[in-house]
Amino acid sequence: MIKTVVMGAAGRMGNRIINMICQSEGIELYGSVERRGHSAVGKDVGQVSGLETLGVSIVDDLNSIVNNCDVIIDFTTPMASLNSLKMAAENKKAIVIGTTGFSIEEKDYIHKMANKTRCVLAPNMSIGVNVLFKIVEEITKIIGKEYDIELMEAHHRQKKDAPSGTAMKLAEIIADVLNRDLNKVGIFGRKGIIGERSREEIGIQTLRGGDIVGEHTVIFYGTGERIELIHKAHSRDNFAKGAVLAAKWIVAQKPGLYDMQDVLGLRKERN
Repeated sequence: MIKTVVMGAAGRMGNRIINMICQSEGIELYGSVERRGHSAVGKDVGQVSGLETLGVSIVDDLNSIVNNCDVIIDFTTPMASLNSLKMAAENKKAIVIGTTGFSIEEKDYIHKMANKTRCVLAPNMSIGVNVLFKIVEEITKIIGKEYDIELMEAHHRQKKDAPSGTAMKLAEIIADVLNRDLNKVGIFGRKGIIGERSREEIGIQTLRGGDIVGEHTVIFYGTGERIELIHKAHSRDNFAKGAVLAAKWIVAQKPGLYDMQDVLGLRKERN
């Protein structure tokens, strides 16, 4: 049985991940963590998550329980996730990170630390979104140089980072296929007299409002036609299911940095 610790246990994603663990075979909830001073610390995580009593209390220090777990799941904040990764590496534990909003320097740190442990890092763990990643890559290979490509993402009003990690991943996939530097061709919103759209641009537009779980659209604009690829998340459960699947997969892997393309077997080969 795979023993799992969930970070941010009282949050929206932590709640759904805990529910999914309780519904899954071969994995169990060993520990749960919240930030120091959170009102849920000390309470039974089952009661906090709307379940029956699970006999697992929420603690405020990962270090107190990390030795006896197999894998950590972290969907919290960049700073907190980096700390979890550091502790996972020091204690030779696997980790699944679904946090977004990392800086370039923080991503470099993740790559460095992942060599010391086993880490799945993915901006979106939905199976549908990861299929979308693959489809976008293939379409871009076929027609990307001849079509104008735009992305649009929409999320709930409480989301802190923009564009979403998923939108950025889609843009990175497109830029990599076309051998373009996203830092130079990425256009994050438009305003004023900006002139004609260049062929090289990759547009990324952000919407925020209400309780939208997550919507992503990739549009390939051609002459006289367009192709639209759309993914809409109806609940956080699809992300939680992916996180649990990743946790069960990563514990048996060699040290290194992986993503959901690896977990789902969608990658033909690793670089």
